[in-house]
Amino acid sequence: MSKKVPFAIKETEYCPDCGSELVIRNGSHGPFYACSGYPTCHYLRPLKTQGDGHVVKELDGQLCPKCGAILVLRQGRYGMFIACSDYPECEHTELIDKPGDTSIKCPQCQQGKLLQRKSRFGKTFHSCSRYPECQFALNNKPISGECVFCHYPLLIEKRTSQGVKLFCASKLCSKLQFNEIEKKNE
Repeated sequence: MSKKVPFAIKETEYCPDCGSELVIRNGSHGPFYACSGYPTCHYLRPLKTQGDGHVVKELDGQLCPKCGAILVLRQGRYGMFIACSDYPECEHTELIDKPGDTSIKCPQCQQGKLLQRKSRFGKTFHSCSRYPECQFALNNKPISGECVFCHYPLLIEKRTSQGVKLFCASKLCSKLQFNEIEKKNE
């Protein structure tokens, strides 16, 4: 059973292996071309070509630090990024949203700093700059300070129904702290 495709095919294409007509099928990774003589011929190819991101616009006045060509803004499978216009000869790329440094020391390794990052789903989290050596991560905003109860060197800010509150960042403690945020709300 083939599904209807919301666009029209301009011309009929034929299988390069056996010469049968190519038909559009729908798979778990999207639509693709497949040979109509399927059990005997297993030819298939993706409907869309998998590029390294299409060019959205050229960035005038900005040059590649590696080769000196013009930088371009590209749309890739993981979002927007800046790249060299001479790709694939020059593979220079830059992130648009660079991780923000909080200048708070990592409580686990005491060497790295906590950086604000984004997950593949777009959620913000904070993790150690020494990843993968140190795998400390938080889902809430870190606040420099010490827990009143267990003396853990980091607090986190949580939004509750009573307002913004500070809690201990240790998973073993996680107690509410007595702080200035509570006093301002009273």
